[in-house]
Amino acid sequence: MLMTYANSKSLARPLKAHHHQLKLMGCDFVITAIDESPQKAWDAIRAAVAEIIRIENLISSWKEDSQTAMINKMAGIEKVQVDPELFKLIKRSLLVSDLSLGAFDISGTLSRDYWNFNKSNSIAPSDERINKLKRLINFRMIELGIDETSVFLKQKGMKIGFGGIGKGYAAQRAFQVMTDMGIHSGLINASGDLMCWGNPPNRKEWEINIPDPKNRSRSILSFSIPNGSVVTSGNFENYTIVDGKHLSHIIDPRTGRPVENCKQVSVVSTNPEFADAMATAISVLGVKLGLKLTNELNGIECIIIDQSDKIYYSNHLKL
Repeated sequence: MLMTYANSKSLARPLKAHHHQLKLMGCDFVITAIDESPQKAWDAIRAAVAEIIRIENLISSWKEDSQTAMINKMAGIEKVQVDPELFKLIKRSLLVSDLSLGAFDISGTLSRDYWNFNKSNSIAPSDERINKLKRLINFRMIELGIDETSVFLKQKGMKIGFGGIGKGYAAQRAFQVMTDMGIHSGLINASGDLMCWGNPPNRKEWEINIPDPKNRSRSILSFSIPNGSVVTSGNFENYTIVDGKHLSHIIDPRTGRPVENCKQVSVVSTNPEFADAMATAISVLGVKLGLKLTNELNGIECIIIDQSDKIYYSNHLKL
């Protein structure tokens, strides 16, 4: 997602934006703090980076010493006691799974072991392997022990991962850390997943540019928001080519196969974690059900681009 400053009347405060770009959680982050004091701004940026690294160490399934990796290792064997923070994240993930009728599912991370999304030609898994995959993806087989904050995956071979919600949670935590340190305006950009608050320098609102899925250097529409998050999911960064067909990295956890009806989904919400998860869920649900779910919820809007490049908007999105 592209971001610029909105054109509006200048504000009185002489503020300066301080930016720091780095790679975290396997993607490019840009952290912006806006304040009169460079020292205060950079202290907040460093604190935000430390917080994102802490989150990554907690939730990354590929780090062998993480609690998430231990949950996966003990799948079908025994429950694993985890930190309350991780427990609550998993619990919120399951709530989104229930809300979306299984379209969002953290146990769907296992599909990465079956599909190869490296932007090159590949071979689709056999029907036999897809059926095996489907048996191991089911959020209802994630058992939570409330009293002891334990997690148990009921089937051996199951895995959980936070690729569809982790960046959003990290952005939310970084935002909280920075605002606790007195940064009243700033932006977290996690490879296009945005969390912004306050005012850009000499401006009233942030201008959000939704990228064209066919050419991400261009935007297809722009709108301004004073604060909140905008998350975009699509098939432009991670994909595979099977028999000449471009397949998205987003897997429908109910079928074990890539989604085909949405080219790109952008979600606008006050909560980047929820926006992150819902962008995936709506991509899986498709245009009709995705719009229906969005229109039934408060505090969330979406923009959907289907495979024929037709654009759909939720009912209350003001552009």
